[in-house]
Amino acid sequence: MDYRQANLKQEYLKQSVMTASPAELIVMLFDACIKNVKLAKICLEDSNDYSGVNTHFINAQEIIMELINCLDTSIELSSQLLDIYDFLIRSIREMNIKKDIKLLPDVLDILYSMRDTWQNISKSAYSIASEVSCG
Repeated sequence: MDYRQANLKQEYLKQSVMTASPAELIVMLFDACIKNVKLAKICLEDSNDYSGVNTHFINAQEIIMELINCLDTSIELSSQLLDIYDFLIRSIREMNIKKDIKLLPDVLDILYSMRDTWQNISKSAYSIASEVSCG
């Protein structure tokens, strides 16, 4: 990939983030977390690249920490989400320390489920906004 293509890709990503709704941003965070967890698995299984495993698992943990920082603690659901996020961070940390991915299916199931939920919320919010603006 030449410099211009990389620059265009970076600009596209920047514009996607800048124009996304809050729900779409959360979907993007879950997508990035899933990607990093899967890349950690690939680094471990395909090449025993422990540095790569560490990097990707740490990226996933940082993304979950960002999700925690976005929680509105005045909403009751936030404490339940915090428990889920805490489980995810502990599981990812354990996989990283032990270089053992036996917890990976459970972690991915939760990440996909939460991503899909936020994706549905995002679509619902978009369709409601369209109806209101056209109505």
